[in-house]
Amino acid sequence: MVLKQLAYLVALARERHFGRAAAASNISQPTLSAAIRALEEEMGLPIVERGHRFNGFTPQGLVVLEHAKRILAECSSMRQSLDELGRGLSGRLRLGAIPTALPVVSHLTAPFYALYPKVTVTVLSMTSDQIARGIENFDLEAGITYLDNEPLSGVRSKPVYSEEYVFLTHSSAQFAGRTSLTWAEAASVPLCLLTPDMQNRRIIDGIFRSVGEAPVPAVETNSIFNLCSHTASGHWSSIVPTPLLRFFGLPKNTLAVPLVEPQASRSVGLIISDREPSSPLAKALFAAVEPIEINKVVSPPAEFLSSN
Repeated sequence: MVLKQLAYLVALARERHFGRAAAASNISQPTLSAAIRALEEEMGLPIVERGHRFNGFTPQGLVVLEHAKRILAECSSMRQSLDELGRGLSGRLRLGAIPTALPVVSHLTAPFYALYPKVTVTVLSMTSDQIARGIENFDLEAGITYLDNEPLSGVRSKPVYSEEYVFLTHSSAQFAGRTSLTWAEAASVPLCLLTPDMQNRRIIDGIFRSVGEAPVPAVETNSIFNLCSHTASGHWSSIVPTPLLRFFGLPKNTLAVPLVEPQASRSVGLIISDREPSSPLAKALFAAVEPIEINKVVSPPAEFLSSN
């Protein structure tokens, strides 16, 4: 057994296609297929379900795949630890972030880069479920996600900031001029919200349920920027996290109204795997990140709570 065989197996699991897995591994498809067949012969068991196309893994193959990911992750951590002792920490840090946290990510990666300039950081927009699976499957070193809304397991966490919510609407819409709005009132207008696979949407649905409301959005999207563009059109309103508006400002001809009854917030923070030995890159990021106060990072735009 050689590490390349395990790497090809993991690539096949990720791409779920022999050709794409070979391309991702910078080898030909026959080379990849031959390497996996050699691994099966060495293990003395079938790993891949045979067919004209990739049909998944056998039960034995799933066990091999789980160990392959762990072995490759341990080898990567070993290289990082050796680099740290020699020429300083280097490598690639893969960081998954929920979409609503993307405006804040640079305030976490900047101090890390100042300490470890040889490390390349890859930031990926992912759902909270994808981040949890990515850390569990060794596909990510760290994630920025919600900490207190849905249970997390097998991770270490550090709170970074608190996410609050405002009602975003057109400046000529029904609630123009209001200085606050109840969640029950917000449920009465056509809404554009994130799709149900996003935890932000599940949080908002949960708050609506707490006041006896269950609005059906007129538009659903998996892009936080689409929330703003649809609101600016004048047909829909939305509920967005305050960091989005504080970093990018209000869309033209819109206003943001604080939501009350209840005044809701959720903790967003950094998570890394709780397994030992953990990735040196993950440990370094965890140590470098400090909680931030959104209001101090950037002032709210001048037009906040007023129309353009």
